[in-house]
Amino acid sequence: MKLVSIFFVFILTGHVVTAQSNSNSKDSLVLQSAVTDSISKSDSATVSLDSIPTPTSTPNGKRIDDMISYAKTFLGVPYRYSGTTPSGFDCSGFINYVMGDFGFSLTRTSYGLAELGETVSLATIRPGDLMFFKGRNVNSTTVGHVAMVVEVNGKDIKMIHASSSRGVVIENFRTSSYLLPRYIKAKRLDYGRR
Repeated sequence: MKLVSIFFVFILTGHVVTAQSNSNSKDSLVLQSAVTDSISKSDSATVSLDSIPTPTSTPNGKRIDDMISYAKTFLGVPYRYSGTTPSGFDCSGFINYVMGDFGFSLTRTSYGLAELGETVSLATIRPGDLMFFKGRNVNSTTVGHVAMVVEVNGKDIKMIHASSSRGVVIENFRTSSYLLPRYIKAKRLDYGRR
């Protein structure tokens, strides 16, 4: 019986866990844990693979992943001033439409949205967060545009938004010469368990 060892480190109740999977069985793992305190030196258990949570790409989990997937279905929808439907969106109309399908009733404007939630730094930004920018006038000090973060990978921050020139698009904030000088802040909303 050949064993394939897979090592996991979990920071759960002070346990370091080693998982071994029998190559003849795809539905269970044998977990060996070493407790870092003095209660016990080792424990062993067999668990179903179905009982181990699948990691998500976001700390907020499935709800935000679903919201982002839904937002992506509108890629290519044209920009429309004051647009709030799939026939054409402006930036805040797009965010409102997407989040509205998940039970959120938000203020209609980008500057109003910028007052909601908790301010987060670019270093801690994650999918689902909203980013706020100046509008066309780079010298302005007020919010005039909003986008939703869809992916954070290293220094890359990809966001989806309704661009006035290209409609609904995903772009990398870090490589956008248009958006970089217009960035104002990022906010994290409480997506809760609705």
